[in-house]
Amino acid sequence: MSSAIATAPSGAHRWLILDRDGVINHDRENYIRSPADWQPVDGALDALARLHRAGFGLTVATNQSGIGRGYFDVPTLDAIHARMCAAITASGGQVAAIAYCPHCPDAGCDCRKPAPGLLLRLMTECGFAPGDALMIGDAERDLDAARAAGVAALVVGERATELAHAFGVPGFADLAAAADWLLEDHWPC
Repeated sequence: MSSAIATAPSGAHRWLILDRDGVINHDRENYIRSPADWQPVDGALDALARLHRAGFGLTVATNQSGIGRGYFDVPTLDAIHARMCAAITASGGQVAAIAYCPHCPDAGCDCRKPAPGLLLRLMTECGFAPGDALMIGDAERDLDAARAAGVAALVVGERATELAHAFGVPGFADLAAAADWLLEDHWPC
């Protein structure tokens, strides 16, 4: 499943595929079940705005098994994403597209990360190639999905050092630190 939100910055030649929970917003043990549950990670909105202004296309790839588990429905997820996109836009950023997997982990689908389906869907919908993309995640599944899709990756969050070492990718404390690095003209592709 996916939903186009806006258009990419004109001339975008570098695209970011961002995991949602733990990267853009705080993760919750019992799922983000309503728009009120969605709370951005400190510095994330500003980081996305800075990246957007620098010409990066912004997309989101997120597993949302809460739908398959019956914790919330698609209209609720759409409302959560509307709140997220409104906050990003208000900060000066813009999300081009969001792709999500509504399936439970045992569904055997090709979209749930670590499968590459969400990333491949975003590349097709937004018209960019693996070499023009960078996955920013906070878990093994994000890095495995990037590897399977042929996309470079970096990792943020509490496990960044451990995962960066294990996967041989750059690691940062949070999205703000990753944005600083990317805006210094680092591009791991």
